[in-house]
Amino acid sequence: MKLVNKILFLAVALASSVSSCFALDEAWKNDLRTKFLNNETIIMEVNIRSFNAKDNNEDGFIQENMGEVRGTFLNAIDRLDELKSLGVNTLHVLPITPTGKLKALGTAGSLYAASDFDSLNPDLYDKNSDLTLEEQAKKFIDEAHKRNIRVIVDVPACASYDLFLERPDLFVTTQSGEPVIPADWTDVRLLSVGTEDKIDANVYNLYKDFVKYMMSLGVDGIRADVAHSKTAIFWKELISYSREKDEEFLWIAESSEAWHDAISPQAVFTPYNKLLEAGFDGYYGSFFNLKDWKNPKDLYKQISFTLNETKNFKEDKSVIGSFTTHDEVSPIILKGPQFSEMMIWLSATLPINSYFVDGFQTGDDYMYRKGNRLADVTNTDDDTYFTHRGKIDIFNFSRKPGGEFEELRGEFLLGNNVKQSVLLTLNDGEFTQLKNNNHKKVFSYMFANSIKKVITIGNLDFENNAKVTVKIPRFNPNKQNLLPIKISKMPEAKRGKVHLNLQPGEIVVIIIHELL
Repeated sequence: MKLVNKILFLAVALASSVSSCFALDEAWKNDLRTKFLNNETIIMEVNIRSFNAKDNNEDGFIQENMGEVRGTFLNAIDRLDELKSLGVNTLHVLPITPTGKLKALGTAGSLYAASDFDSLNPDLYDKNSDLTLEEQAKKFIDEAHKRNIRVIVDVPACASYDLFLERPDLFVTTQSGEPVIPADWTDVRLLSVGTEDKIDANVYNLYKDFVKYMMSLGVDGIRADVAHSKTAIFWKELISYSREKDEEFLWIAESSEAWHDAISPQAVFTPYNKLLEAGFDGYYGSFFNLKDWKNPKDLYKQISFTLNETKNFKEDKSVIGSFTTHDEVSPIILKGPQFSEMMIWLSATLPINSYFVDGFQTGDDYMYRKGNRLADVTNTDDDTYFTHRGKIDIFNFSRKPGGEFEELRGEFLLGNNVKQSVLLTLNDGEFTQLKNNNHKKVFSYMFANSIKKVITIGNLDFENNAKVTVKIPRFNPNKQNLLPIKISKMPEAKRGKVHLNLQPGEIVVIIIHELL
């Protein structure tokens, strides 16, 4: 089995490296929208502030007065080859706008508490370089492009209290003139966006200038934070503006069919389908609910909904496989490394865009040793290392993400390479829920065309083994070759059925080829 995996991996990796070499010799041309709509992107979410930080005493946070180094645009370049070698071809960079320091959360300020939208976060500046901050950011993006890695930048939905004090005209206020705090996000205030009949010009121009600025740096697309908190017409105007400059500029909405409520009584709520009609290319499929699914029917329902929904628009649409995001607790904490493996292989065998958070590839639990304790030094009015348990830190200068489960790295790489090799079958093949005799614990589905079948079988019980027999339509061992890709033990296959004894949380991937 290991030999089979190695052969497949080497073949796909060689093909990938050959295609990448050509990209190095050409001037960069954005192709992100096309890649995304074809489900080709393998996205890694990164926080530049911690991406390549040096935490010498391993307390989880960076103390520069002790010689430790925070993440910057320039030292982030050193990790690009690592991500490329793992099959990552797109970065989702968390906000790079300056962060507010008043009424803040954490010692550096939340990445989503933007204090302006027309400059870069000075915390990301490498003082050992003669380059300006803008030049450093552009160099990072250019170096990503040299490695055939595309760059998406996050735009925050709200803004900081600092910006309210400077520009109160940008914000929704109460009758007493106080800015509105959305949800329980105490570090940000609600921006005014207007109505479907009239856009708030001040806020729109703020975002328009941000888009223009990002495009000037070479960014390939934008992920819109809490996109449903703005009107469809707001986004339609902004997306149209970007498309006039670059048809391949990608727009992803942080929105899902599972979300129905506005972030504040004073905020608008635009459902995901209206956002797609406004021009967004993709949204969050509700795969983040996998952690709660105990019955395979929930997974089948989500797959079928996603496949049908993305076909309901005049223009092509797609989703990210949001099994794990910075808003989700680490799968290691939830159900262990088997859960991470399940996410890898579901991402690899569904016609969606694969999406992961930095540190996932080695099983980071995102626990910070001094988290939520008093800090010796702070850059904000908060003197506590505020963190969310089990979620990547976005509030402090924190350690480089990384976990103790190095074996996941190999699974991550193999899954990403397999995804590219079976993508045509996933995109064009027919989706089938396969019948099995353990249908309350085990999911089994197939994507198939006339040449290839991609079969995925998984045990949703993370505590007990599951014996299962899966019926595979039109499977004939005499005319078809069964190739196990991800499996702990060779299956018994006969009479159109596959017999397996799945370990707790185990996921199995099998490819069946027609013999020539």
